[in-house]
Amino acid sequence: MKNIYLNAFAMFFLAISIGACSGAKKGTVNAENVTDSVSNELSTQADSTGYIVRVGDVAPDFKVVLTDGQTVSLSSLRGKVVMLQFTASWCGVCRKEMPFIEKDIWQKHKDNKDFALIGIDRDEPLETVLSFAKATGVTYPMGLDPNADIFAKYALRDSGITRNVLIDREGKIVKMTRLYNEEEFASLVKQINEMLT
Repeated sequence: MKNIYLNAFAMFFLAISIGACSGAKKGTVNAENVTDSVSNELSTQADSTGYIVRVGDVAPDFKVVLTDGQTVSLSSLRGKVVMLQFTASWCGVCRKEMPFIEKDIWQKHKDNKDFALIGIDRDEPLETVLSFAKATGVTYPMGLDPNADIFAKYALRDSGITRNVLIDREGKIVKMTRLYNEEEFASLVKQINEMLT
């Protein structure tokens, strides 16, 4: 019986502590606040590939300066199917994948007003990004991400690339890829085709 009382007291104390950390009024326990606190904490944890966003989430907004000097915000693209490709010149897998993105996605859909593709180059200067695009033969828009601040909205700052994030017309994430896998890439291409027909 003594153990039952001790366990009940411990659970009550734990609930009060969690409630206080979640912003609940001192001395009260609100189960909804405790649940929200726990789910908020879990939502900021990375998955096994380093993503901190999930399929179904509204894609975090950002502004990016493109290599032509134009500034684009993700929110300004709402109503379009958007693909973000996180990349960098030092990434060998990116160099392998980018010509496929150019050929199988960009060349097919670049004239579709309902589609946008932005390569977001991680933490490199303009000259390097321009040389990188030329070397890989890509013509899709490339943006600069100093300090990887845009990248850090989607994945742990120190996690790797290449990554693709596909966003629907409502601004929700519908697919995320990591590295280059032919089968996964074919699935990405298929999903983009379906979303645009």
